Amino acid sequence: MLIELPVIQDTENNPHNKKPDWLKVKLPHGKEYARVRNIIDTHKLHTVCESAMCPNMGECWSSGTATFMILGNICTRSCNFCAVITGRPTELDTDEPYRVAEAVYLMRLKHCVITSVNRDELKDGGASIWAKTIQEVRKRNPNTTIEVLIPDFKGKLEPLYMVLDQKPDILNHNTETVPRLYRRVRPQAKFEWSMRVIHESKKAGLRTKSGIMLGLGETHEEILQVMDSLLENGCDIMTMGQYLQPTKQHLPVERYIPPAEFEYLKQIALEKGFKYVESGPLVRSSYHAERQIF
Repeated sequence: MLIELPVIQDTENNPHNKKPDWLKVKLPHGKEYARVRNIIDTHKLHTVCESAMCPNMGECWSSGTATFMILGNICTRSCNFCAVITGRPTELDTDEPYRVAEAVYLMRLKHCVITSVNRDELKDGGASIWAKTIQEVRKRNPNTTIEVLIPDFKGKLEPLYMVLDQKPDILNHNTETVPRLYRRVRPQAKFEWSMRVIHESKKAGLRTKSGIMLGLGETHEEILQVMDSLLENGCDIMTMGQYLQPTKQHLPVERYIPPAEFEYLKQIALEKGFKYVESGPLVRSSYHAERQIF
């Protein structure tokens, strides 16, 4: 039986669909922000914080955390929600794993989060670099827990297990949206591929995590159905956040979800069986990630 969510009609007070006050964030600043900025620049690394225009970059960097993005900053997919550059990558940086490991050390991270672009032009989808990065981070930082936010590898199991065999502390793969909207939101992906990643990761004994964006036209019933699919495939942790249009060329926001509704969804997700849930307008996949080690 599906639980009916309260319908909050915020459009009456927001007739032009302008960004509401609860989505306003402070500009990044401070000594810790500058220190993180310097480490990332010195080691010639990319972060999803910058490439995906994350609204929490100031908060996270000012507290000494950042999400590293490996395999370059050019993605082979053209998802209609994402600010990361689309194109054909020109090189494969085999030294990157060592630089990420050193940056984690210099930042004194207790918990590090690593993600990547899609590299569909590579035979292994970049899985060998993924495996090497986890190995080097662990070797240089034996007391640091590692969370990876990985691609779907087009549903292929061999590259997926190259990553799973390294036993990261949290295996994250974002569902991003509901199945009905996949063709419009992420046309080169399949909902079934995402479920396979979660299923195989849990089968491998890992703590699993996934997230979706709200405000793209999904219905309440579809959100609950995604929750059920994730739980059926062994997902432990779920994140829910507001989709924000990065440029005019990307999909428009269909609706801004009020904070109270995000909180309600969080309670439903916990009641359904997730072990940990982050839900709020500014929540992104790695938001408060260090709290999800349990």
